[in-house]
Amino acid sequence: MMAVSKNEITQDMFQPAVIDKSLQEQVSGPSIGFWSDGFRRLRKNKAAMVSAFIILLIVIMALVGPHMSKYGIDDQDLKRSNLPPRISALANIHWLPFDGKNEQGVDVYKERGIKQDLWFGADKLGRDLWTRVWKGTQISLFIAVVAAAADLIIGVAYGGISAYFGGQVDNIMQRILEVLNGIPNLVIIILLIIVMQPGIPAIILAIAMTGWIGMARIIRGEVLKLKNLEFVLAARTLGASDSRIISKHMVPNTMSMIIIHTMFSVPGAIFFEAFLSFIGLGLQPPKASLGVLINEGYKMLSLHPYQALFPGVIISLLLICFNIFGDGLRDAFDPKLRQ
Repeated sequence: MMAVSKNEITQDMFQPAVIDKSLQEQVSGPSIGFWSDGFRRLRKNKAAMVSAFIILLIVIMALVGPHMSKYGIDDQDLKRSNLPPRISALANIHWLPFDGKNEQGVDVYKERGIKQDLWFGADKLGRDLWTRVWKGTQISLFIAVVAAAADLIIGVAYGGISAYFGGQVDNIMQRILEVLNGIPNLVIIILLIIVMQPGIPAIILAIAMTGWIGMARIIRGEVLKLKNLEFVLAARTLGASDSRIISKHMVPNTMSMIIIHTMFSVPGAIFFEAFLSFIGLGLQPPKASLGVLINEGYKMLSLHPYQALFPGVIISLLLICFNIFGDGLRDAFDPKLRQ
């Protein structure tokens, strides 16, 4: 009888595997829905998350900042006229513009006997720029958010109705949209300024009158794609009304595109408000917005550049961060961009 080698494989070394067929379809991990997957992708986008943090910080400062100074938005004192910014804790850091010295190196605070620090300095009328800049940011953000909300409501309703009913309704509504899109925004604004006084309502109305057109076109394209799909036909077969189909089936399935386009419309509204105020068709002093402050600082740019620096930096951060965050949302929620 031949001896069995230690390295030889024999049949008694094996045992039949027990296979439970019920485990073949078992889900090993938690199910991930569309929104949870989108937010998971968004959190991985570092640039978008940093931009969201900066936007949140600016919003908080816009709400809290005006209350951090004892001076109001229109408190004037010619003794503080064109006072440079000073922060005592940062005064010894020479490369930062917070030492309270003018272009000639003179300590203006000591020269005028002013002990109170003005963190952003003061304008030509001695008004505290810290209070005015954050109050102006608050007003600019308010105008942008309200205008974006109006664009969202009007655009979603107009585009959804136009695409869902189609036919002659769609033709008429699209011709109206093309006529409105052909009118320059500046002409509409000038007509509104003639009828209304320059102010927040006029600016919001001017932005909202044509800003919804882009949203309406996006929603129309999405609804045209969705309205002949099986779940919509099933809802219609079961007797669901048109309003229910639009609100419960169409709008939720276009929500990602709505959020993305809204995030892009906010910086557009901020820039548009700043542009109007800069050319004198928006808010008028002593009211403050980022556009008003940049316009006032531009007049003193050669002598006191800090008066345009701070509102300019804030509006630049808002525009850049909103666009980066909007790109992040698009990459996270647009199925066409997923790899």
